[in-house]
Amino acid sequence: MRLGIFDMLTLAGSLIFAIPVGNFGVSQLLAGETAMGVGMIVVAIAMVVVPQYVLDPRTIAKRLFAGLLPERLQRSDTDNRSDGDEPSEESTVRSDRG
Repeated sequence: MRLGIFDMLTLAGSLIFAIPVGNFGVSQLLAGETAMGVGMIVVAIAMVVVPQYVLDPRTIAKRLFAGLLPERLQRSDTDNRSDGDEPSEESTVRSDRG
């Protein structure tokens, strides 16, 4: 998994809050509070995993903006041309003939 700068900052922010929760969970587990310790460790893991895999900010933004744009402005997945590419001569010749 390749992480960009924004992803690294998001992961670091998650870890800043998740590490103390996990540490508290381990200390509770060692103190004999099994349910509280396991619960806190699960919460700490969820604090890191959920933002990275479930709540991906780019995916949420794409879905939001795709719903707000009119259909004619949305780019279809079947469009093979990249931005700025002109149609090839072959496709313009075919469209002129018929």
